[in-house]
Amino acid sequence: MSILDQFRLDGKVALVTGSASGLGAAIAVALAEAGASVACHGNRRSAHETSERIRTMGRESKSFAADLGKHNGAESLYEAVSAAMGAPDILVNNAGMIYREPAEHYDVQAWMTVLQVNLTSVFRLCQLAGRSMLERQRGKIINIASLLSFQGGIRVPAYAASKGGVAQLTKALANEWGQRNVQVNAIAPGYFRTDNTSSLQKDEIRNRQILERIPAGRWGEPEDMAGAAVFLASAASNYITGEVLVVDGGWMSR
Repeated sequence: MSILDQFRLDGKVALVTGSASGLGAAIAVALAEAGASVACHGNRRSAHETSERIRTMGRESKSFAADLGKHNGAESLYEAVSAAMGAPDILVNNAGMIYREPAEHYDVQAWMTVLQVNLTSVFRLCQLAGRSMLERQRGKIINIASLLSFQGGIRVPAYAASKGGVAQLTKALANEWGQRNVQVNAIAPGYFRTDNTSSLQKDEIRNRQILERIPAGRWGEPEDMAGAAVFLASAASNYITGEVLVVDGGWMSR
């Protein structure tokens, strides 16, 4: 197999959570461009548009709605995808949320919801998909971490805690599943233009401070995630597991 062929995903089924827009949509489209059939998940906003875009490319795609903030959201999503498209060969846990408030006043219910969406549902989907992957002795799991997997952030204690947990969960699963040919990795995006960072982009001072620290001199665009996602989903990364790949324009090296 040539090196370019190793990046092909023909015949694979991918599930991408939170793929209605932003990073998730860009990842879903990239996996489809590499040959995969893609299950697109959305919650408040339907992932139908992303799915339709993929179908116009000649690839199979279906959209699924599930609230990962509920205790049974991950199970209902996985069951629906498996019934409609087959057990995923590739799982991308991209869905996430953020809540901003000073730590001393941080709402406990908001804390619980952020942890449920960003960490507990990620573990549950990994567990459900992992069982099938382990039976088949092959599979790729990509969890979306964050720069706050390494740093503490400001006014986002639940988000920082959840993303630190995603990085450690990735390593823990990689340790257990590596010998059975299931690779578990994470991507830690830096400052990207998404709904989650809209308040920072609109804050003139914070926007300037962020851009001054990024060696690339710009915010990341969702399409900047495409190459890393396809690489970690493909045979080209078969000897890589437990990695947290930073895609940040150089922020962490500053």
